[in-house]
Amino acid sequence: MTNLNAVVTWVDARERLPRSGMPVAAAITGRYPADGSAEPDKGSGEEFWLVRPMVFTTLHWSEDGTEHRDCFVDSDGVVRLPHGLGSDETVTHWAELPTLPGGTTYVVLGDDVQSALQNAWGAPPRT
Repeated sequence: MTNLNAVVTWVDARERLPRSGMPVAAAITGRYPADGSAEPDKGSGEEFWLVRPMVFTTLHWSEDGTEHRDCFVDSDGVVRLPHGLGSDETVTHWAELPTLPGGTTYVVLGDDVQSALQNAWGAPPRT
């Protein structure tokens, strides 16, 4: 069986940022809105610190045309800045995502998927 253990090394986002286009695990801190309101009051709601998959980029244009530099963007297009910069939710730390099980890559597409899966499972390929 393939070794499925991974080691995570967290990097302080105040000290160093990933290269542009890099998918990362991002530790995000902020505050949930109180009473379900859309606009959180700075002192209300509950604080959180959680991990989300994101992509770091040196330049990102939001759907409304806003330009963002050196930011983390999630799959919903939400932009978060490194901790210490002007943002309600910030990224405190980031880590490289592990490679796919049994391989050295982060993505496999098309006809190569089934053989990569079989290799990770340690099983002979299906014919």
